Amino acid sequence: MINNGDKMNNRIAEVSRKTSETDIEIKLNLDGDGNYNIDTGVNFFNHMLESFSKHSFIDLNVIAKGDIEIDDHHTIEDIGILLGEGFLQAIGNKKGIKRMADAIVPMDESIAIVAIDIGGRSYNKIAIDFNGYKIGDMTSEVIPHFFESFASSAKINIHGKVEGTNDHHKVEALFKSFAKAIKEAIKIENEKIPSTKGVI
Repeated sequence: MINNGDKMNNRIAEVSRKTSETDIEIKLNLDGDGNYNIDTGVNFFNHMLESFSKHSFIDLNVIAKGDIEIDDHHTIEDIGILLGEGFLQAIGNKKGIKRMADAIVPMDESIAIVAIDIGGRSYNKIAIDFNGYKIGDMTSEVIPHFFESFASSAKINIHGKVEGTNDHHKVEALFKSFAKAIKEAIKIENEKIPSTKGVI
């Protein structure tokens, strides 16, 4: 189910996905206040999506049931896919958006840099190393894959680089930096399509 609009105050979407592995419903409002209701079954991932919502000012509701008794890969991957689909629907024809943005966010000894382009093409590159296999109850290696899944469905470029020593700090800085970059890139600046092609 999808509901979207191109007006600045109506950039919203409701999307759902049900497979043999996951059952997910997502609602988002790009012009919200950073309100959220997140339940993915993976507590650390909940925390990261809540942080993303708060710092992007995107209202976000994510309710997911997945086969986390196996591991968290399917759930986090499918949320990335569906969240990207919802974002693509909500952003509409991209008329007037800033389109490209970047953000730098420190968190104690860690720092994350993210640059994005809402340009209609999919690419993702996240440079991050982990000390451990898990961060809380979330598998470390699935974090870059979440961004890859989002970028593929949302048709955006994401470049991220993270340095630090504490895995929790590194990932939280990454999600906050991504949020700040998204917040800036979706801003409405005028009524024109930000491309020499005339379409994105």
